[in-house]
Amino acid sequence: MLDKIKDFVVYDADREFYAKIFPDSVGRKDLMRLRKMRSSDLPGVMAIERANYQFPWEEDIFRDCFKANYSCWVCVEDENVLGYSILAMAVGEAHVLNICVAPAEQGQGIGRKMLQHLVEEARGRAETMFLEVRPSNAVAIALYQDMGFNEIGIRKGYYQAENGREDAIMLALQIF
Repeated sequence: MLDKIKDFVVYDADREFYAKIFPDSVGRKDLMRLRKMRSSDLPGVMAIERANYQFPWEEDIFRDCFKANYSCWVCVEDENVLGYSILAMAVGEAHVLNICVAPAEQGQGIGRKMLQHLVEEARGRAETMFLEVRPSNAVAIALYQDMGFNEIGIRKGYYQAENGREDAIMLALQIF
């Protein structure tokens, strides 16, 4: 409830002033906002999930993330969901469960923006951040390496794939 009130009350100078008075002074990426995911975001989140994955999460998995009090975020532009991210934290560790960007919005820095946000969310509450990525996802691997993640192992047969199972590369980032 507090997040809904903050969304309504907080004055967004980029959007409310600069973008309207000096439209060329603020880029599109500056106008994209990260906020806590709401259940009302799930239709948009599910559309992105289904567009990106051959074996997508079902809606009940996202609802379980809410129940588990995971850190669930969306990147929005005019309340249009462009991407989402989910982070679990426990015992000094943070685990990126999912970062996903709408196919039409990929390559514009949204994934990086969300990952940077997750790192800041975990800073001071976790020492290490972990994630898994498909070896076939070269774009994501490049982003993670650029952000300082290092390979720490392989999970054999971790992901469901069209012809059986695909391994996962395990990555970690120290965030003291």
